[in-house]
Amino acid sequence: MRIVVGVAGGIAAYKAVGVARELVLLGHDVHVVATEAALRFVGRPTLEAISRNPVETDLFDGVAEVRHVALGQSADLIVVAPATANTLAKLAAGIADDLLGTTILASTAPLVVAPAMHTEMWQNAATVANVATLRDRGVHVVGPASGQLTGSDSGPGRMAEPSEIVDAALATLRVQDLVGRRVVVTAGGTREPLDPVRFLGNRSSGRQGVALAEAARDRGAEVVLLAAHLEVPAPSGVRTRTVETALELREAVQEEFASADALVMAAAVADFRPEQVQDSKIKKDAHPEKLQLELVRNPDILAETAASAREGQRVIGFAAETEPDADALLEIGRAKAARKGADHLVLNKVGWREGFAQEHNAVVIVSRAGDIVTEASGSKREVADAILDLLV
Repeated sequence: MRIVVGVAGGIAAYKAVGVARELVLLGHDVHVVATEAALRFVGRPTLEAISRNPVETDLFDGVAEVRHVALGQSADLIVVAPATANTLAKLAAGIADDLLGTTILASTAPLVVAPAMHTEMWQNAATVANVATLRDRGVHVVGPASGQLTGSDSGPGRMAEPSEIVDAALATLRVQDLVGRRVVVTAGGTREPLDPVRFLGNRSSGRQGVALAEAARDRGAEVVLLAAHLEVPAPSGVRTRTVETALELREAVQEEFASADALVMAAAVADFRPEQVQDSKIKKDAHPEKLQLELVRNPDILAETAASAREGQRVIGFAAETEPDADALLEIGRAKAARKGADHLVLNKVGWREGFAQEHNAVVIVSRAGDIVTEASGSKREVADAILDLLV
């Protein structure tokens, strides 16, 4: 998409670099429109290097190309970060005395603003009225947060973090096809304790599950994330419930799925757990040559949940396998799909350097009958959206 990032003249302008960077890394064509005041806080070379496009500032540049409206006309999305009190006032009044103002007025694209200013300015009656006016016109306002401001001041007015702004901005373009639905997502890897120090676990980072939770949230769903030892932050805007072991996850799934429309079981669940958990650390000297552990099978949460699902509830499971041959891998997935009884099974190949703890994924999704329904590859967010497309 073609995204215009507007940068106004506030100390938080340095954060605009992060906003542009995240959008570029997601594959978007980013064009920065900065005010003259903004360039006193962050340099043009930095913004151009990050956005990979020239920074536009002058209302009278490219007059023959009608540049002052062309940028807005061609934009799929406009994000203003930071949006100062002055910028909000000008937007509310429809003032277009600079390139940022004309770009916004000439555009029919969604407009997202991230306010940043001192608390007194944010709470001033004029700013409150301007923000209310913009909201009434359909402008999306992200933040501000409460926290440390310039100098020793602290309070509401701190600009939201770049990742939050990007998520909120891109969400304005997504189809809200899960509004009114409640989706439970499991993520991460369970750990089965051997003693107070050690555990039996796996290498799942939780990235794919978190991406699924974010994608479902952005499509309007009420999301519950059952998180087992995530190595990435849990997303905002979802209810997160932490679990440790397979038995804890099983209990949480039973409780949350009872009132849910769908379960997406992305967590890597330990198949076995120690029969006995030691109350104190197992000493190496007590087992000089060998340590024998008795393991017992954990419940099959996916199969249990699929078997108990009511009419209308949907269950999607994951199967991580190390089989290198594609045909053999598919047969393993088909057998597992039939055995588990979920509506669909997401089959992905994992190994020492693929699948777990990676930014990208490649999956084949099969039905309960073993038919290939779809394939998806790319970032874990792209894979998540493909899975939710199928769910919808």
